[in-house]
Amino acid sequence: MPDAAARHPLVFPDGTAHRQMVNLAVAIDHPNWRIGRNAYANDFEPPGDWAARLAPYLYPGAPETLTIGPFCQIAHGARFITASANHPMDGISTYPFPVFDPEALASYRDGFAGLPDTVIGPDCWIGHGALILPGARLGAGVIVGAGAVVSGEVPPCAIVAGNPARVIRRRFTEAEIEMLLALAWWDWPDDRLAAAIPHLAAAIPHLAARDIAALAREKPA
Repeated sequence: MPDAAARHPLVFPDGTAHRQMVNLAVAIDHPNWRIGRNAYANDFEPPGDWAARLAPYLYPGAPETLTIGPFCQIAHGARFITASANHPMDGISTYPFPVFDPEALASYRDGFAGLPDTVIGPDCWIGHGALILPGARLGAGVIVGAGAVVSGEVPPCAIVAGNPARVIRRRFTEAEIEMLLALAWWDWPDDRLAAAIPHLAAAIPHLAARDIAALAREKPA
């Protein structure tokens, strides 16, 4: 099990930490982020401010949140374009004139209240250079291909790619996905999860349905 309290969860055999990878819950302290345990990001040029690198428009106090579920993996170059990047669209110009007027800025921000949250479910893999657009909601176990541009709802265990992103295929059958969602291994306590890793690491098609069901029955309350 990776150390959820360590800033750099990956340690090489010689004892040195892999500093390009960070536990997001440790590296980010931002009121608009919601981060599950063991979610990590990797960057070839690690920033000082991971929140600004990954979601550059999400300022503290913005009218929306960004949720990253537990055990998510975010590759180099991925970006979350949150709804707070919006400009006015109902006037004669999209130029944000009030931004440059300190007296008008507060009311300008109030006009963007109720913006949609962006939610990344547990165990999602966001590939190299992917772009997640405002209000996107990814189900558990989604894989986002390199360079994809994702918006809207993505069903659990889907593989999406392209611009705009589309579902290439589902990773498992509907019945297997239902069992995985019922299993919800990402919510298990560390000791239970560590004991189950040899079973969970096997590909679902090679696990008998009865084995998955047995794991689900043993899931702690």
